[in-house]
Amino acid sequence: MKHSNIAFFVPHVGCPHTCSFCNQRSISGTTVLPTARDIEKGCRQALTEITDREHTEIAFFGGSFTAIPRDYMLSLLKAAEPFCQEGMFSGIRISTRPDCISREMLELLREHHVTAIELGVQSLNDCVLALNERGHTAADVANAVPLIKAYGFSLGLQMMTGLYGDSKESTYRTAEKIIAYRPDTVRIYPTVVIKGTKLCEWYESGVYLPPTLAESVELVSDLMMRFAGAGIAVIRVGLHASEELERNMVAGAYHPAFRELCEGEIYYRILTKMLCKVTYRDVVVTVHPKEVSKLVGQSKVNKIRLNQAGYRMTIEQDNRLKPFELRIKEKREVDYEYR
Repeated sequence: MKHSNIAFFVPHVGCPHTCSFCNQRSISGTTVLPTARDIEKGCRQALTEITDREHTEIAFFGGSFTAIPRDYMLSLLKAAEPFCQEGMFSGIRISTRPDCISREMLELLREHHVTAIELGVQSLNDCVLALNERGHTAADVANAVPLIKAYGFSLGLQMMTGLYGDSKESTYRTAEKIIAYRPDTVRIYPTVVIKGTKLCEWYESGVYLPPTLAESVELVSDLMMRFAGAGIAVIRVGLHASEELERNMVAGAYHPAFRELCEGEIYYRILTKMLCKVTYRDVVVTVHPKEVSKLVGQSKVNKIRLNQAGYRMTIEQDNRLKPFELRIKEKREVDYEYR
C-alpha cells in the first residue's frame, strides 16, 4: 500500500552544522518557519482532499527536527496531534540527525503521537562525513538506530550518492550497513550541486566533480535492487522537483523523474537477463498495465536498446503481475484460414 505525507518543512533552524551540499531554500523552496497555526490549517485542508487517511502521515522534514528549540518543536507537535485521532491521519513522521537522538527525546516524541523517525545518515564512511562537514559519525547512527527501534518507532534511513570524497565501493558499503540495520524505509538522494554551498565552490574550483546523470542512474538502480532484495521499501529517490531547485542547481544528478529513470533501468536489466535464456528474437513481454511506461523507458530508451540488440518487443498487459514481474514468450505469426 502506497503511503503519503502532509509535509511541512522546518528549514535549518535546528541544524548545528552547514553541510557541504546543503542549501535548504533551494531544496525545499522555503526559508519560512511554519507556525502551529500553519500546521493546523494545512492538516484541516488535507482532511478535505485526502481520502486514504489511514496511510497518510503528518511529516516534519528539514533534517533536524529534534534539534530545533524545544518549545517550538512542541508547539508544532501539539498542533498536529489532534489530527492523529481515530478516523484522521495515521501518525507523525519526522526527520532528524543521528546525533540528536536520546532516550529522553524519544519518550517525548512517543508522547506526542510521533510514529516514524528518519535519520539523515547520508554515508556510513566517517571520512566522507567529515569531508562534507556533516558533524556526526557512523557511531552516532549505530547508537541511534537500536534506541529508535527499542521505542517502537518505524525507522527510516536516508543516504546520498556522489558526495565529495565518496566512491562507488564506499557507497555500496554504506548500503550494506544500512541493510544490516533493517530499517523500514530508505530514501536515496544523488548529490546535486547547488549555488551558495561549499560543494559549489569546490565544483567551480575543480576540486569536486559530481557523477553524471547516467552514472548516478546506474548506481542508484543497483542500490534500489539491493534494498528491494532485502525487503526494504525505497520511498524516495532523488530530490523533489521544484522551480527553485532547478534555478539554483549548477551540476549533479538531477532529473525531475529520476526514480522513473532508475525503474526503467531496472526493467531493462531484468528483461535482458531473461532474454539471455532464450533463443528467439521476436518477443512478447507481459507486464502490469501500470508498469508499461517503466518497461519501455523514458523516451522509449529500453525499446530502442532492444532493437539495437536485434530484438523486437511486443507488450501485453496483465494486472495480476507485480511490479518488476515479467513474462516473456516467443511471438508467433498466426495463420488465418479463410473458408
